[in-house]
This record gives sequence, C-alpha cells and structure tokens, in this order.
Amino acid sequence: MTVPLKYAHVERERRWLLATLPDLSGVPMTITDQNFVGTRLRLREVVEGEAVVRKLGHKVRVDADAGEVACTNFYLDDAEWALLSGLPALALQKQRWRVVRDGRRVAVDVFDGRLAGLVLAEIDRGSGPDRGLPAGFDAVAEVTFEEAFTGAALAGASRTELVAAAAKYGISLPD
Repeated sequence: MTVPLKYAHVERERRWLLATLPDLSGVPMTITDQNFVGTRLRLREVVEGEAVVRKLGHKVRVDADAGEVACTNFYLDDAEWALLSGLPALALQKQRWRVVRDGRRVAVDVFDGRLAGLVLAEIDRGSGPDRGLPAGFDAVAEVTFEEAFTGAALAGASRTELVAAAAKYGISLPD
C-alpha cells in the first residue's frame, strides 16, 4: 500500500539500546504516551518546564520496517485531551534529554514504571545523510528494526518481556 504523504512528516529514525546513561545535563522533558490498541494512533503529552503540549498522532510505516514512518499530528486543547485520554490505551512514560554531540542532535530516553532501566538513544536524520550515533554513547546494539523496541511494542510490553528483550543484548534489568 502506498502511504499518502500530503499532510505527513516522514521520520527517518534510528534507535540504539544503551548499556549506561551518557553524561546528561539540563532538564529533561517528561513524555507520556497512550497507544490505542489495534490502531496506529497515539496520544502524547510532553511536559517541559511549565509548557505542556498534547497531541494525537497517527504513525504509518512507509516501508515494511520501522526505519521510515509517516507521522501526522493534531494538537489538542483541554476538552479534546480529556475526551481522548479517557479511552482504553497502553501507556508508557519516559524522560527525554536532548543531547548534541559532534553537531548531531540525539534524544536520550530513560523509561519509567515497568520499563525502568531501559535507556534508548534516537536520531532522526531527516532527509540528510545517515551518519549513525556519535561517539560518547555506550551503545550495545542498534534496535531500529527490532520490533520489541518500537514505541507501540514497549507500551504493551510486560516487565518480563522487556527483561528478555534486553537480555538478548547482554543488558541485565532487574525483574
């Protein structure tokens, strides 16, 4: 199926599983995602200082894998947020730091709750060349194409499933 891109932004992201936290400074943003089961829809709330952004996102893979995703977002007011956030969904929460290394922006996500201990680094290369993850990150493996480390899969993962997925790469998370 061809994905119509008229209103979508294409993300060309790569993700890496990190063994340890890199040096982080500043204040992270708190991201809470609610993924609606059986759909490609996600509610996202981003809190950064006093600013709160709430949106409904629709993500469609451009190809069969997670390397390119067409994203469309609708920004929500309080009434829209209240209505949609009451629907059943699978949630996850993380702290996101923006890090700049070698002139490249890297998002470092540190997960909370049942996903505690999971640390991922992510780069969206946009339409530019793919230069990979800059030095200074304790990357164990690239997990861009590992379904278990996509946002929707993580939202639905149990602690046991996460521990098993991390163990495949030598990462030991407490049960």
